Amino acid sequence: MKDLTEGNEAKLIFQFAVPMLLGNVFQQLYQVVNSVIVGKYLGEKALAAVGASMPIIFTLIALIIGFGIGASVVIAQYFGAKNYEKVRQTSDTINIFLFFAGIILSIVGILSSGWLFNLLQLPPELMHDAKTYLNIYLSGLVVMFGFNGTSAILRGIGDSKTPLYFLIISVFINILLDLLFILVFKWGVAGAALSTVISQIIAFATAIIYLNRNHHIIRFNLKDIHFNKLIFWQSVRIGLPTGIQQTFVGLGGMALMGIVNTYGTIVIAGYSAAMRIDQLAVLPAMNFSAALSGFVGQNLGANKFSRIRAGLRATFLMSAAFCLIITIIVIFWGDNLMTIFTNNPEVVRVGHKYLIIVSLFYIFFSTMFTFNGMLRGAGATLVPMFITLFSLWLIRIPLAFFLSKHTSLGEEGIWWSIPIAWFVGTVGSYIYYKTGNWKDKAVTRIKPEEITEDLV
Repeated sequence: MKDLTEGNEAKLIFQFAVPMLLGNVFQQLYQVVNSVIVGKYLGEKALAAVGASMPIIFTLIALIIGFGIGASVVIAQYFGAKNYEKVRQTSDTINIFLFFAGIILSIVGILSSGWLFNLLQLPPELMHDAKTYLNIYLSGLVVMFGFNGTSAILRGIGDSKTPLYFLIISVFINILLDLLFILVFKWGVAGAALSTVISQIIAFATAIIYLNRNHHIIRFNLKDIHFNKLIFWQSVRIGLPTGIQQTFVGLGGMALMGIVNTYGTIVIAGYSAAMRIDQLAVLPAMNFSAALSGFVGQNLGANKFSRIRAGLRATFLMSAAFCLIITIIVIFWGDNLMTIFTNNPEVVRVGHKYLIIVSLFYIFFSTMFTFNGMLRGAGATLVPMFITLFSLWLIRIPLAFFLSKHTSLGEEGIWWSIPIAWFVGTVGSYIYYKTGNWKDKAVTRIKPEEITEDLV
């Protein structure tokens, strides 16, 4: 457990963010490893099929991700207020909800997979592999939710290192199983999906064992687990806007995928591989944002407002520095990174062009996520949700369609719509932050006279 209410703000946020960053890098490696092995040994059609599944998977689980974020904020604020009984009750409530949510979404996703791929105009030659991968992956949602929920609980009490250790183990197991199932057993994309599910089962099991041996507050005990309605609705109030936001982001990803699918297998494969690199590239910004949320949550719970502005400034500077380094790497070595996934020069060309366009504007993404992380930690998630929806559905999607279909840019018009939407989202988040209207959204009780302009 880590107390974020004392000590140097930048050092605390950095130390909190780095284990989360490494953890998320290893978590992304599930998909990266699958895509590398599938692309290298099964070809661009299999790579495109796996890539076409990702927006659907993200959309199905996005609402639950939002709930987990909200619950983590609730835990952080109660932990900062030293109310450990509420921390335990929140942990129980998260686990119960995620168990049933995982079962329901698995059933819904598997039953609707064919319809969803038809809606996205997936080329017929990719349909079988795409459905196979998606259905097997969705069958493991319960354990995936369980592990992500456990990680959210640990982050809420300031422990971002422990989930990393479990992920490292499970990623190496995933790599070995990928090679075994695809190269030895010849199970194709089914083997790639199955290796991911088994690896996540192992990660969740080790996390439960660790909690029960080391944390008396948040241990996992089926005989003494209780659902707290009030805490559930507190988590929903904070997490639902983020969940809705992420759901519509997922739907936006599906809409973009639908446009990409009209350009055929080569473009789908190039976009799918480039997205793996892109998702790794933006992880520093996302994890500094998540660390800032935990930092803000605890300091609001402890009524230490002067630390919040210092933490925001430090997070922006650290995140921006990482963005600059990553942009340089992607621009100069992006084509080499693409060859990790495929030997097809046309697939490499398409993916590298995508990476050059979006990486030039990572600073907008970083700034937007820094402000949103601060606002989430304060419990103010509704307005950022609307800002994200506006930039996605009124800017990115219409621009992607217009620039790709009605200009000479072709598929590159889709790529250009992404940084333009980031810029709009950054401006909107900054304006809302400066208004100061988010200052009264905390779960814990704060005296009005203690909320000062120092926060803004």
